[in-house]
Amino acid sequence: MDNINILIVEDDDSINNLIAKVLKKNNYDVVQAYSGTEALLYLERDTFQLVLLDLMLPGKTGEELIRSIRKNKTMPIIVVSAKMDKQSKLELFKLGADDYITKPFDLEELSARIDVNVRRYINFNNNEVFDEKLTYKDIVLNKETKEVEVNGLKLVLTAREFNILELFLTHPKKVFSKANIFESVWGEEYLCDENTVNVHMSNLRNKLQKANLEEEYIETIWGMGYKLKG
Repeated sequence: MDNINILIVEDDDSINNLIAKVLKKNNYDVVQAYSGTEALLYLERDTFQLVLLDLMLPGKTGEELIRSIRKNKTMPIIVVSAKMDKQSKLELFKLGADDYITKPFDLEELSARIDVNVRRYINFNNNEVFDEKLTYKDIVLNKETKEVEVNGLKLVLTAREFNILELFLTHPKKVFSKANIFESVWGEEYLCDENTVNVHMSNLRNKLQKANLEEEYIETIWGMGYKLKG
């Protein structure tokens, strides 16, 4: 999936704009809505991979919006609200919310929750698609057979290298930090062990480079991480 579209539904301009700024920095595509009614119009018109939702909205409330979304859509919904009591959270989960974060929120935590929910949603959808192949430039990755071809040549990759490449091809515009890569591929909390990621990234890049000396596939974004080179 080339573009990850996220709908922000928040009537407070400053909060809406702050979240949008962070998400755009993380290479997500963002649509901003300021009422429940406006959000419904966007949901009918566009496709989103995640909805970030306040509850106290003009027009339709957040709870009403969740009910409407869950009639025919499966994308994750993260509620961002000042309500802190356990019962409110339980009711929202019953309605169909996937996650909940309390205001005032930490931006890093919010970003992490968004990343996790988007990743799960995409992985879920990938398990249902009929086309098992991911392509980028002259790379062809077959998710079913676990085979990779570059420039017409078959590569021999380790399982970790394959999963890293699959991660990048699934999100071709996203910049991945070392923590993103480790937690996505290893499925464990990242504890600042850069060497593990560095070694696997170096091996993968070397194998890609040897298959086509005239092409560069993965670039380093200094201070941020790695992404596919456009």
